[in-house]
Amino acid sequence: MPISHAHLRSFHAVATHGSFTRAAEMLNITQPTLSGQVKDLETRYGTKLFIRLGRRIELTDIGRSAFNITRLLFRHEEEVEHLLQSARALTSGELRVAADSPYIATPLLAQFQRIYPGIQISIQYGNSQQLMSWIESRRCDVAFLPNIPQGEGKLFSIPLMPDRLVVFVSQDHEWAERRAVSIEELLTQRVILREKGSRTRSIFEEAIIDAGLQLDNVMEISGREGVREAVAAGFGVGIVAENELLADSRLRALRVSNADLVHAEYVVCLQEMRSLRVNDAFLEMIRASQKDLT
Repeated sequence: MPISHAHLRSFHAVATHGSFTRAAEMLNITQPTLSGQVKDLETRYGTKLFIRLGRRIELTDIGRSAFNITRLLFRHEEEVEHLLQSARALTSGELRVAADSPYIATPLLAQFQRIYPGIQISIQYGNSQQLMSWIESRRCDVAFLPNIPQGEGKLFSIPLMPDRLVVFVSQDHEWAERRAVSIEELLTQRVILREKGSRTRSIFEEAIIDAGLQLDNVMEISGREGVREAVAAGFGVGIVAENELLADSRLRALRVSNADLVHAEYVVCLQEMRSLRVNDAFLEMIRASQKDLT
């Protein structure tokens, strides 16, 4: 016979409040009923969960271990209840999203749509400067932003799993069979970069400066697809976040061996917009999805 949920709840209430009286009041049951349920647990498993010291009670060692488990159990129960209540309430509404790339945002938005099919989702793409402007002007509710200005207290943010920037070249390039290049070697090539305001470009240019080097041979092209096509056509080498370089037989990816090209991404919204029902539900889903990855 499985353990009784009511008995576990009675034990958890007593352990939480440190009192049979307060626990009975919290559960809205009589104290004899609660005491009987706790005693039934102890009798069934032949152990003591509490030590009675006059009017005081203390958890035994096995009681403390059980309490650690019931805290998780009832916390998850509350989370499920919160999720279901939110799902029931969010049968309609709109979520306006901005992102610098579809590759990170799209799977998470698809997950949100499955949970809340009644929510209408719209998305617009831009570079880092545009995303920040759209958030501040309330043209979007949430944004996938690749960097957050220092001391930006008006934003609430959730960090996503970091990615790394890589170099990519055409299949006919002399580096096509290599696995890595140094940052110094990149200066021997024409580098194809997105427009100023792109976080990918900023990270790469910062790494060049940190290495005490100067980047002179640059071709600037607006948008990722334009950079991809230019590299595939042999105009030069490109820089991209590793998870954004989709399978393309025309291209080869290489790591930069001596530079830390980490690409951090955040989901952000204005602090004052965080409590809106749709925004809150989306941010909670993002937070849960990132916990699952750690």
